[in-house]
Amino acid sequence: MSNLIARFVKDESGATAIEYGLIAALIALAIMVGASSLGTALNTKFNAIATAVNNAPSAP
Repeated sequence: MSNLIARFVKDESGATAIEYGLIAALIALAIMVGASSLGTALNTKFNAIATAVNNAPSAP
Protein backbone atom coordinates (compact mmCIF):
# COMPACT_ATOMS: atom_id res chain seq x y z
CA MET A 1 0.00 0.00 0.00
CA SER A 2 2.81 2.42 0.86
CA ASN A 3 4.42 1.56 -2.50
CA LEU A 4 1.24 2.65 -4.28
CA ILE A 5 1.13 5.94 -2.37
CA ALA A 6 4.81 6.58 -3.06
CA ARG A 7 4.26 6.06 -6.79
CA PHE A 8 1.25 8.37 -6.72
CA VAL A 9 3.24 11.14 -5.02
CA LYS A 10 6.13 10.82 -7.51
CA ASP A 11 3.84 10.76 -10.57
CA GLU A 12 3.99 14.18 -12.25
CA SER A 13 1.94 13.45 -15.38
CA GLY A 14 -1.18 15.01 -13.85
CA ALA A 15 0.71 18.20 -13.02
CA THR A 16 2.01 18.37 -16.58
CA ALA A 17 -1.49 17.99 -17.99
CA ILE A 18 -2.72 20.81 -15.74
CA GLU A 19 0.15 23.04 -16.88
CA TYR A 20 -0.66 22.38 -20.54
CA GLY A 21 -4.31 23.12 -19.83
CA LEU A 22 -3.42 26.45 -18.22
CA ILE A 23 -1.18 27.38 -21.14
CA ALA A 24 -3.94 26.53 -23.61
CA ALA A 25 -6.44 28.61 -21.61
CA LEU A 26 -4.10 31.62 -21.59
CA ILE A 27 -3.49 31.33 -25.32
CA ALA A 28 -7.24 31.14 -25.95
CA LEU A 29 -7.79 34.20 -23.77
CA ALA A 30 -5.11 36.13 -25.67
CA ILE A 31 -6.74 35.19 -28.99
CA MET A 32 -10.17 36.32 -27.77
CA VAL A 33 -8.83 39.66 -26.52
CA GLY A 34 -6.91 40.22 -29.75
CA ALA A 35 -9.88 39.33 -31.93
CA SER A 36 -12.13 41.62 -29.89
CA SER A 37 -9.70 44.52 -30.25
CA LEU A 38 -9.37 43.90 -33.97
CA GLY A 39 -13.15 43.77 -34.37
CA THR A 40 -13.57 47.06 -32.49
CA ALA A 41 -10.89 48.73 -34.61
CA LEU A 42 -12.48 47.48 -37.84
CA ASN A 43 -15.92 48.63 -36.72
CA THR A 44 -14.56 52.11 -35.98
CA LYS A 45 -12.84 52.29 -39.37
CA PHE A 46 -15.92 51.14 -41.29
CA ASN A 47 -18.10 53.65 -39.43
CA ALA A 48 -15.66 56.43 -40.38
CA ILE A 49 -15.75 55.35 -44.02
CA ALA A 50 -19.56 55.18 -44.00
CA THR A 51 -19.75 58.68 -42.50
CA ALA A 52 -17.35 60.04 -45.12
CA VAL A 53 -19.35 58.46 -47.94
CA ASN A 54 -22.66 59.78 -46.57
CA ASN A 55 -21.26 63.30 -46.19
CA ALA A 56 -19.58 63.40 -49.59
CA PRO A 57 -21.02 65.95 -52.00
CA SER A 58 -23.14 64.39 -54.69
CA ALA A 59 -22.10 64.69 -58.32
CA PRO A 60 -24.11 67.17 -60.43
